Amino acid sequence: MKLSDCHKIDDFRKLAKARLPFPVFDYIDGAADDELTKARNTRSYDSVDLVPDVLAGVEEIDTSCTILGRKSALPLLLSPTAVQRAFHWQGETAVAKAAEQFGLWFGISSLATRSIEEIAQLTSGPKMFQLYVHKDAGLNTHMIERCQAAKFDCIALTVDTIVSGKRERCLRSGFTTPPRFTPASIWSYATRPRWTLDYVLREKFRLPNLDTHVAEGSSKALSIADYFNTMLDTSMTWDTAAQIREQWGGTFVLKGVMSVADARRAVDMGADGIMISNHGGRQLDGSRAPFDQLEEIVQAVGGEIEIICDGGVRRGTHALKALCMGANAASGGRLYLYALAAAGQDGVTRALSILKDEIERGMKLMGVTNVEQLTKDRLRSRPVC
Repeated sequence: MKLSDCHKIDDFRKLAKARLPFPVFDYIDGAADDELTKARNTRSYDSVDLVPDVLAGVEEIDTSCTILGRKSALPLLLSPTAVQRAFHWQGETAVAKAAEQFGLWFGISSLATRSIEEIAQLTSGPKMFQLYVHKDAGLNTHMIERCQAAKFDCIALTVDTIVSGKRERCLRSGFTTPPRFTPASIWSYATRPRWTLDYVLREKFRLPNLDTHVAEGSSKALSIADYFNTMLDTSMTWDTAAQIREQWGGTFVLKGVMSVADARRAVDMGADGIMISNHGGRQLDGSRAPFDQLEEIVQAVGGEIEIICDGGVRRGTHALKALCMGANAASGGRLYLYALAAAGQDGVTRALSILKDEIERGMKLMGVTNVEQLTKDRLRSRPVC
């Protein structure tokens, strides 16, 4: 299978699986426990149908919108994801360049393998930093100050990882950051020489937003679960979030909100946006899908705060359904991570081109010429077997 054979996001998944050692692929692809929530995140979009209009004069359409105060060419945001250098040697650099090419928001994680400063120099496009609150308060302050100096557009405080979900694929494979070769996985690394040589011979794996304060994850190999369980602050409260918002002073989003009550608290604390998200199904298995929760959250706080539906997006029509349900934008991580793992920047560029075409085609077939016309009356619910 070649990159030119990829015509949908699931095709990039197949190519990534063929090219990655299995512990690395399973880290991207896996989720918590029985992975029911991960599957539901995508399947939930099947619970509604689009109702198109015809004879609408769609020769010229406008797919752009404003997300968190910045113009976006599509109603799509590339969610921040960790340790991208493990998936392809280009890492976050590839995603940053592709996002700028398509005029999209994208984010980097506290656990990124490119520094805040490197990313700021790479692109003038809108940038989000995903903040994990560590027990080391000095590290939290240091990351916020670096984002301020680098003029990042937004901080997204991740609120759903006070402990790690049980990611059983990673437990079986022994995946760590940095990746390490184990007796159980050495054959898989040996039979993926392109990935292995890139990992061994190119620049050293590190987490440059963290290694000023901690060795874990950079020079000291650790599973993501162990990192979350030992390094992150489990005492976080709404007061913590308010203090971080004040310290940051810029556009502020809560990532991981799933309940109406928490959406209301986000409005009350003055957050600019929420990302309805269950961390890609990697935390609480059996939790609701973001799209399933979207309608009631929109009914409660729509118009008072920006709402991003995060997770499960595999098609352009998924983003259109989210907007019809009242979201300001849709977002996801695996929608570009599979492509990054498969072919670096070329893969991400092709994946975004496919999603762009799907959004444009979907809007034309629905008979809409701009995203403001994507409203609830264009959806019909139906039971999913």
